[in-house]
Amino acid sequence: MLKNVAALLLDDVHPFELGVLCEVFGLDRSDEGLPVHDFAVVSAEGPLLRTHAGFSVSAPCDLDRLEEADLIAVPSGSHYMDRTYPEEALAALRRAVERGARVLSVCSGAFVLGAAGLLDGRRCTTHWRHSDELARRFPLAQVEPDVLYVDEGPIVTSAGTAAGIDAALHLVRQAHGPAVANTLARRMVVPPHRDGGQAQYIQRPLPRTRCDTVGETLAWMERHLDEEMTVEQLADRTHMSPRTFARRFQQETGTTPYRWLLRQRVLLAQHLLETSDETMDTIAGRTGFGNAAALRHQFVRALGTTPNAYRRTFRGPSALTEAA
Repeated sequence: MLKNVAALLLDDVHPFELGVLCEVFGLDRSDEGLPVHDFAVVSAEGPLLRTHAGFSVSAPCDLDRLEEADLIAVPSGSHYMDRTYPEEALAALRRAVERGARVLSVCSGAFVLGAAGLLDGRRCTTHWRHSDELARRFPLAQVEPDVLYVDEGPIVTSAGTAAGIDAALHLVRQAHGPAVANTLARRMVVPPHRDGGQAQYIQRPLPRTRCDTVGETLAWMERHLDEEMTVEQLADRTHMSPRTFARRFQQETGTTPYRWLLRQRVLLAQHLLETSDETMDTIAGRTGFGNAAALRHQFVRALGTTPNAYRRTFRGPSALTEAA
């Protein structure tokens, strides 16, 4: 369930990262059929907070508001790497996780989660510039410096700036389904999905042009998700050696051919589960997984739930109930 969302602010908060949370969770878009969240801005350090941009923001709610939140989001701020945090705020974050709520950090907000002990023993990330310091300050955390975001059970950590949008849309996708997340992304004029494992920065961050070497191959892969394909076959289509193709693919997409293909297949499976009554074996065939068992395995790995449970959630009790 994701209905009640609170943004936890400290002094010197970054306005952009706060704005991301307000944009995704704080606006009423019910006129487009999108769910409405009960959104609140909570202060850990008084009703008036500084921003690093030189102006102040008013936070009308105190820490008590966190006790009822399904999701607590901590945006980044200046000097978060080398300051202390109010113990009352850290305790509230720990209580939230203990009662089953989720906690999201954007960029250096991960340092707040680390101070609360929520990163111990967990995979996590932050902006690549701060990853070494995060690992130094919290040696029990498993810092992954190159990814956009990490979903580790109740804790979701994201890298800098726009990666917070990716992580927030990921949570919306999990809670409300891909159709809602895609509609919201279109409204925000951002990509509907970037996988959390995608690199924070790629070597050629350019729009698709005639100079792109894998653009046509990506389009072909999207049209043939039901077919077996290897790097060797894809490289041959692009008139490259497999090694060169794999390197160019990573440079231009920020991920590997296998991970890109797997994610597209899972997305197609989600769409079919939401919009059709096809059997699991049929969906497995259309998405290139081959059989229902393979579909189930990859679906659980990607989303943490079975295809059948996903269908029940997003199509209601009338959905098919065959084993998946």
